[in-house]
Amino acid sequence: MKRYAARTTRVPDRTHSRGRKVLICLAVILLGLALGVFQKWLDGSAVNELPMLFQRLDLTNFFGRFAVWILLGVLLSVYAGSPGQAALRTFLFFLSMVAGYYLYCALVLGFFPRSYAMVWLGLSLVSPFLAYLCWYARGDGLPAILLSAAILGALFSQAFLLTQGFRMTYWPEVIAWAVGLVVLRRRPREFAVVLVLSVAVAFLIQRFLPCWG
Repeated sequence: MKRYAARTTRVPDRTHSRGRKVLICLAVILLGLALGVFQKWLDGSAVNELPMLFQRLDLTNFFGRFAVWILLGVLLSVYAGSPGQAALRTFLFFLSMVAGYYLYCALVLGFFPRSYAMVWLGLSLVSPFLAYLCWYARGDGLPAILLSAAILGALFSQAFLLTQGFRMTYWPEVIAWAVGLVVLRRRPREFAVVLVLSVAVAFLIQRFLPCWG
């Protein structure tokens, strides 16, 4: 592991113009609003009333769990040009997603679950700090390896059950985990270390945070 620690973790890309950064932030806000409204529409619709494709994909259950939001947060983070941009974009995404979700509740469905909204608002406030760290997962060195293992472990814990016999939960979450593998791919030896550590992380999550799943 000593050779990993000797490498630089990740160097920010300063080539993006301010205008491009602003456009990306606006796109992120629109995406968050759209997904928030879409999620609440799914929640408020009977499963047998949804289009057949949505029923087959089990989107209601998928968007009601953590895997999709972890993956989207990771994608927004690791493909940003700097950790500061990662934090900003992820914060804007989750804040707008929460806004879209609860505006739909208030304006369309006529109710506002304040306690749940406060929980999601709190998670949105935490998201930029996690995104700042996640940005370094695509770098080099031991910190990047540990961060990658933590992210993939969180996704693995959603896709598979380990503490009650090994089995898959929902195949869309397996796809989310597979996308995470592609995004955080590394050199073969390092990737093997990441995979082993990620399984250990997943086991610990399911062992000590059973509500996570």
